[in-house]
Amino acid sequence: MFASEKKDNIVTLLGNCFDLELREFDLGGDKLYVLYLEGSTDKELLSEQVLRPIGLEPGKIDTQERFIEVTFLPVKVMPVDTAKELSRHIALGEVAVVAENFSLTFSLRKVAMRAVTEPPTATVLKGPREGFTEEIRSNISLLRRRLRCSTLRLDKMQAGRYSQTDIVVAYIDGIASKKIVKKIKDKISGIDIDGIIDSSYIGKFLEEKTYSLFRQVGTTEKPDILAAKMLEGRIGIFVDGSPIVLTLPFLFVEDVQNSNDYFKRDVRAAFIRIIRMLGGIMAVFLPAAYIAVQEFQYQILPIKFIITILNTTSATPLSPTIEMVFVVILFEIINETSIRMPKYVGMAVSLVGAIVLGETAVKAGILSSPAVLITALSGLGLYCIPDEAGSFSMLRILFLGLAGIVGMYGIVVGIVVFVAYVVCFNEFETPYTAPYAPGVPEDRKDGIFKLALKEMKTRPRSIPNINKKRMGTDD
Repeated sequence: MFASEKKDNIVTLLGNCFDLELREFDLGGDKLYVLYLEGSTDKELLSEQVLRPIGLEPGKIDTQERFIEVTFLPVKVMPVDTAKELSRHIALGEVAVVAENFSLTFSLRKVAMRAVTEPPTATVLKGPREGFTEEIRSNISLLRRRLRCSTLRLDKMQAGRYSQTDIVVAYIDGIASKKIVKKIKDKISGIDIDGIIDSSYIGKFLEEKTYSLFRQVGTTEKPDILAAKMLEGRIGIFVDGSPIVLTLPFLFVEDVQNSNDYFKRDVRAAFIRIIRMLGGIMAVFLPAAYIAVQEFQYQILPIKFIITILNTTSATPLSPTIEMVFVVILFEIINETSIRMPKYVGMAVSLVGAIVLGETAVKAGILSSPAVLITALSGLGLYCIPDEAGSFSMLRILFLGLAGIVGMYGIVVGIVVFVAYVVCFNEFETPYTAPYAPGVPEDRKDGIFKLALKEMKTRPRSIPNINKKRMGTDD
């Protein structure tokens, strides 16, 4: 009755759920039960490797060792004693075997997953096109294809009281700082929450400044980018069910970089990075500078330019500041609508918002052409650094308000406060604004400017790592 009682307890603990499958075998007086969840187990493999061998030799299975010998399972078998633990393993998608003298679990999981394709957020003209999926084992195999070293470490953890989500902390032993690895694992171990649905949940717990305007944890959907970052000393965090892998430590300059930069000429890559930085600066400061000049410091503009602006804005009923704020918020609404709408409708919404509303408002005299033009240029600049588009959008409104109150002086004060704010970031022993504040000349070879690969003989000194040498041999 031992096996029967344990089986009944398992069924009760799982709430007698409809997808719980139960197979019963008579071992010559004793009973053996096989329990698993339909849809989570490869039925063909289970039938061939487990059910069929048990049916052929039912009287010869009296110990765990004999069960393994008869079934010849190609996976690891784990002895489990209590019904509570057995039910937990079944909920994770494993198969449980309950007999009079033993009980164990093993995994023959068959998880529905999408194919490995190019991620939509990291398209490249040249270079690898593989992207991570929602299946953690598939993602780890993609990483192992690029890091075929015995020093690759994959430490498995779990978080979420109900979700029991698998988390894997990946790093290269001998490169990554053990102190940083321990700190990350301690933070993950301390997570006490009902469920982890996506890697962004883990990212929130890893951030040290909870209400910061800027993100403090890197993300990637491509195994080649992750491998390159790990070779510099960073740590990757895989979360089952998410195609986004987190990376730590994180620097602001990483958002200026792009995987395309490493597959084109170095001079072109450096030029493009400068363009990205200029685009970000234009996105944040162009509307504010326009308001400051028009409201307060108009004398710094050429006379012909002033006359042109006056001719186009004289009939507008709104003040320049209110007008610019209105246009910026209108563009934010259009942008958010185009993202949330179905993709077949989103483009039409964007066209209607940008062309019909914008052009009609200008012709009706409600808005001026310069205000629409400045906001459009600022909106384009936001997506030169797409991962910081949300932060830059908030900064744009903040500087717009300062410019509308005190003009250029407000912008200058805002810049000073902003620089002081970001320079104070120092997460995981890594200055957020390195290699420029503090200055690390060696790391500037792959900063805003990019030098040739053969010039980068050392790993970034801005990031804690053990082995600084990555090219050539030590003298």
